[in-house]
Amino acid sequence: MSNTQTQGTVANIITQKLTAGFSPTHLEVINESNRHHVPPNSETHFKVVLVSGQFDGLRLLARHRLVNTQLAHELENGVHALSIHTFTQSEWDADAQVANTPNCRG
Repeated sequence: MSNTQTQGTVANIITQKLTAGFSPTHLEVINESNRHHVPPNSETHFKVVLVSGQFDGLRLLARHRLVNTQLAHELENGVHALSIHTFTQSEWDADAQVANTPNCRG
């Protein structure tokens, strides 16, 4: 499992909750707040790349709902944006691609 780009309190909480909830084989929690018009060191915009066996047989919307449910508290208390990229192990092993986040337009 990888989460090398995790930093800060909120990112650590997100990492802990997703690890506990999904037992991921790969996890990245990337704080992208610096790409938006927020104060320095903010933790408001995140990208999550999550590979878990729990996604087997689930459509994308169902996977995202599971992640949103796991992070409901954070989404209600300061996390403004969450880009979710979920994969089964076989999708990830087939060299799944994670799109680059576009720059903020605001």
